Amino acid sequence: MPVETLNIGIAGAGGFARFAATAFLEVPGIKIVAVADIDASAAKQMSTALNADAYVAYDLFLKNAAVEMVYIATPPYLHYTQSKLALLAGKHLICEKPAALKVAEAEELAALANDLQLLYAVNLMQRYNPIYSIVKSMIDQKLLGNFLHGFFENYASDEFLPEDHWFWDESKSGGIFIEHGVHFFDMFSGWLGEGKVLNALQLQRPSVKRKLIDRVQATVLYKEGVVNFYHGFDQTKLLDRQEMRLQFERGDVTLYGWIPVSMKLNGLLSEEQLEIISILLKDSLMELHNERQASSQKVRGRFSEILFKDLVTIRYGNLSDKEKRYQEMLIAMITDQWTWIRDRSHVRVIDERNAIQSLSM
Repeated sequence: MPVETLNIGIAGAGGFARFAATAFLEVPGIKIVAVADIDASAAKQMSTALNADAYVAYDLFLKNAAVEMVYIATPPYLHYTQSKLALLAGKHLICEKPAALKVAEAEELAALANDLQLLYAVNLMQRYNPIYSIVKSMIDQKLLGNFLHGFFENYASDEFLPEDHWFWDESKSGGIFIEHGVHFFDMFSGWLGEGKVLNALQLQRPSVKRKLIDRVQATVLYKEGVVNFYHGFDQTKLLDRQEMRLQFERGDVTLYGWIPVSMKLNGLLSEEQLEIISILLKDSLMELHNERQASSQKVRGRFSEILFKDLVTIRYGNLSDKEKRYQEMLIAMITDQWTWIRDRSHVRVIDERNAIQSLSM
């Protein structure tokens, strides 16, 4: 019989947990029945808003028989222990990234969930973004030819990350690549296949006496090309911005925002390619740069002829849609995972393998 309701208990009562709860409750049948946080005031405030039970002690929270799934939104150093306890308590589990601070711990959690026949996933939600799927289609269909090079540049804000925040403590966060970078390692692996890290570096903030890493960079080799990943947490909120680009033989695609909500495509497109991309990018703004009467033009690149109708620039999406898109992705994620609970033949967009692979990288 299909499960008509899903009762969720949330571990962690911070801002993102509250945002996620709002999104989850948009799905018919989902209820938030319990909230746990070591800050009794935060747990009480959030639980009151959700008409749920409040807990300070995590073990008592897990003993609540009404909780069928646990959603963990606590700092990374707690993820492994809290996830393991939730699974051993017989609860389905969705954890915020990363799965743990060590790959072996993530592998252990995945194996445990499998043995207990319980759901286990880490919220690597980028794959639920419609723009992710659009780019995936372009790559798979080679609408711009073969992939050559890419980058992700994250100029993130530290304005609300004081020096004593757990984010800067690698024993609690795992460092920038683990706490934040896993999202983008998973995203590019979904597009390009498994990657191999060629090199990486980290830079220390010179004005701080203790060790504080605020910038990291890695170069990752994929089957057809290389991608550079840069994360710097050193900007004011007003200057916080992200950009990623994929360069192909016939053009490039640039995405804006750490959750991409807008994109720009420049490319040499045939009529057929332009038609396919126009369907993928509905309601986009299109500019034709050298429109001519001829059915095709010819240029050369990489020692080969390129036939095309026009050089085209397409702009799609709007940065102001970020919060709405964020909520839509959370709704899609929880719906996907719940569908698996109800039907084990369902193939999930993300599962425990994403958690392990992104953390391993």
